[in-house]
Amino acid sequence: MGLNASNLAATKVQRISDTEVEATRLFDAPPHLVFKAWTTPELFQRWWAPKSMGVPMHVRELDVRVGGSYRIEFEAEGGQIWAFFGKYTDVVPNQRIVWTNEESGDSGAISSVTLKEQDGKTLLTFRETYPTKEALDEGIGGTEGLPEQFGQLEELLGEMAA
Repeated sequence: MGLNASNLAATKVQRISDTEVEATRLFDAPPHLVFKAWTTPELFQRWWAPKSMGVPMHVRELDVRVGGSYRIEFEAEGGQIWAFFGKYTDVVPNQRIVWTNEESGDSGAISSVTLKEQDGKTLLTFRETYPTKEALDEGIGGTEGLPEQFGQLEELLGEMAA
């Protein structure tokens, strides 16, 4: 399939309030497969980082359960490590995952993904809610990669379904 313009355009990203940004996409896979791709470290590592970044990503921890935690590290040139980490606050298998983003201290977003089945496909809604408008203004750049990331997820789901 490849990441062409129509594949990237399938993801809609919008700021929905002063403190919230949302991305939606309809995936040609059932919710249980999408949930598995979000919650299995080996699978998550294959799609979460936009390949165009050119920076290796390592999933150090992905314990997707209420009270569980995650830690993802990006390794930049010169050995610099960027770490992203937090805790899962709500997990409903095949339906919803909610987590904190604690690497930014008090300005970190609460992230959620919801999965809704539609005729054998999955409508995925990814939302980040920031504590202030300023925190969203600073963090919104992180959403620029979502069309590429979700395109990569679509490719992985195709392999998983095969």
